[in-house]
Amino acid sequence: MPTLREHLCAEPFALALSSGFFGFFAHAGLLTVLEDEGLLPTRLAGSSAGALVAGCWASGLDAPKIADRFLTLRREEFWDPAPGLGVLRGRRFRALLDETLPVSRFDACRAPVAVSVFDLIARRTAVIDRGELAPAIHASAAFPGMFQPVAVDARPCLDGGIADRPGTLGLPVGARVLYHHLSSRSPWRRRGSPALAVPARAGQLALVIDGLPRVSPFDLAAGARAFAAARDAARRALDLTPWGDDARGLVVRLEAK
Repeated sequence: MPTLREHLCAEPFALALSSGFFGFFAHAGLLTVLEDEGLLPTRLAGSSAGALVAGCWASGLDAPKIADRFLTLRREEFWDPAPGLGVLRGRRFRALLDETLPVSRFDACRAPVAVSVFDLIARRTAVIDRGELAPAIHASAAFPGMFQPVAVDARPCLDGGIADRPGTLGLPVGARVLYHHLSSRSPWRRRGSPALAVPARAGQLALVIDGLPRVSPFDLAAGARAFAAARDAARRALDLTPWGDDARGLVVRLEAK
């Protein structure tokens, strides 16, 4: 079997980034390593924290700029409590996205990107890959109970990780995928929930880094540690050999240091 680096060098691949509360720091760590190695995805997809990072990179932000923006994030930049179906109104978060994203629409992105949201009326996942970029990312990252629902095409939506935690529904069946799976449990997930397991998917290679520092809006300082731990683990992972089979997918799993 080839190493993870050899696997990614062999053919073009899509990058899928899972949801996982404030896991965007860890996703940024992985993306930094991929960019340093010249292993750039040809398309991206994600839910929640994954949608945020996938959307930022696809819109034209390089990994160092994404990392700089996250590592200087302050709670007051997105914290706007207001009465409603969630603690935060979300206007500050939207303003932050509008300010940060280099382009405003999906069709202006440098690579195709799809984000998953949960449609509250249909009670199912909707994949958004066209139209305005910021509202889609905002909705995909609207963590239940924390953010109020977000209107996308006049439909109220919440966090894409509710029903598509991997964030892979926006990728074509059979696509060659590198999937970054955040194994930490979101506050509203029960321990042992099937949604926390690495999903089986043909053509997928899942990278799982266990033991990453947990980040919350009340401990953003842990984000720097999560970023560094994921970056260092991803570098080590490139020299490891995946295990599994083509029908269910391959896995590289290691512990953060």
